[in-house]
Amino acid sequence: MTPGTEEQRRTLTCITTCTLTDKPTYIWYKNGDKVKEDSSSLYSDYFSDADSYSCAVKYHEDLLSPAVCQNCWSVTYTHQSICVLKGSTVNISCSYTYPSYHEIKKAFWFTKWSGMDAEDLSSVPGYEGHIEYLGDKESNCTLRITDLRLSDSAGYRFRFITSGGKFSGSPVSLTVTDVVLEMNRGSVSEGERVTLRCHTKCTLDPITAYSWYKNGQPIPNSNTYSPVYILFSVSSEDTGRYSCAVKGHEDLPSAEETLTVTYGPRNTSVSVSPSGEIVEGSSVTLTCSSDANPPVDKYTWYKKNVASPKASGQSYSITNIISEDRGEYYCEAQNGRGSMNSTALMIIIAGKQASVLTAAVGIIVVVLVLILCLSGLMCFRKASKSPSDTRDTADDGQGDSSPVYDNISSVAMSPTDNQDDIHYTSVHFSHSKNQEAPLYSTIQLPQPKKQEEDVQYSALKFNLPTAAT
Repeated sequence: MTPGTEEQRRTLTCITTCTLTDKPTYIWYKNGDKVKEDSSSLYSDYFSDADSYSCAVKYHEDLLSPAVCQNCWSVTYTHQSICVLKGSTVNISCSYTYPSYHEIKKAFWFTKWSGMDAEDLSSVPGYEGHIEYLGDKESNCTLRITDLRLSDSAGYRFRFITSGGKFSGSPVSLTVTDVVLEMNRGSVSEGERVTLRCHTKCTLDPITAYSWYKNGQPIPNSNTYSPVYILFSVSSEDTGRYSCAVKGHEDLPSAEETLTVTYGPRNTSVSVSPSGEIVEGSSVTLTCSSDANPPVDKYTWYKKNVASPKASGQSYSITNIISEDRGEYYCEAQNGRGSMNSTALMIIIAGKQASVLTAAVGIIVVVLVLILCLSGLMCFRKASKSPSDTRDTADDGQGDSSPVYDNISSVAMSPTDNQDDIHYTSVHFSHSKNQEAPLYSTIQLPQPKKQEEDVQYSALKFNLPTAAT
């Protein structure tokens, strides 16, 4: 905006750096207040040296021109429009001028008028500790806002009061935005393409890069200056929660969007319970399992070489089995994306007689094994105790706790005239030095020799005296 050359009456011109396609309407401001709206870019009037003037194009009031004045009141902002992320901090840089002979009494920021005067933000509930005036009472009027909220989006204006008057600057447009992730489709089939777009409500300055995340973890090699991320051919592994963030503000990511990848049944199989031999008259249950998304909604059971289905449902029970039930069984799993058959499971049925015969054979085998074990044990014991070993032990007499008898002999005493009885010589029993068992004096007549006896006795001979003649 340039002033004219007239001494008393001046003409102000509002100009742009490019040619506007539509015929614009211009808005004029005096000391920060709207004074005129006209289709002409010229404004002529008698202007005071203490006043400041600025202009803007209608519908673009946030792009206000710098103020001009001679000896005037003015407020100048570094940026007339600011776009910032929710949760971040912003400084609204600002400077102001006033007549040199005035003294600053009060300086503050406001967004609304309360009655006839502006409402100081520092006294508005909810802004305590949320805003900070970094300026002074000379020329700096910078404002800092921390932990920005979406509700902080507004037009902010600086106002100061001097000993000779008061002045308000034009508004600075502050837009607070969060990061938004858009997904063209949240549920897709395998092989399809998915486009993710990360955007904000306003254009951040400077232009930034974007970071992409899946289930809260960074996606490798996904940082890009493009706000678009494409999954060209999705698979079930791509299912998850996705988000994005502006590089440098990774602590302020977007809300998560869930991608669901659907597919038909796969890995379909059949299991049987109980396992093991199946006999006539028993019961079994077949169970079909399959991996699918969405889950399988229909199971059908078939017997090979039988045209019609046998049953439906995830489980199929066969009760009171007969020989005709033998054969191969399989299931078909189906959902909205397709179907798949399992491999066939062979059911072999054993008759009851075969089962009894099998049990009988098992019992006979166990009995034979026990007989062989007992026979072997007896033979071992017999072989370990032979008569020759027993005799050697008895003759040696050492280490045996049983009494050992010496050679026993009986000699007939010479008969006397008056003695008819039989007399025996004395018997002496010898034993080893370590013998502790008691010695017995009773003499028994020899018994018939047995094969298992361990001790043999010497022969005992009796000589009867001759009768007296």
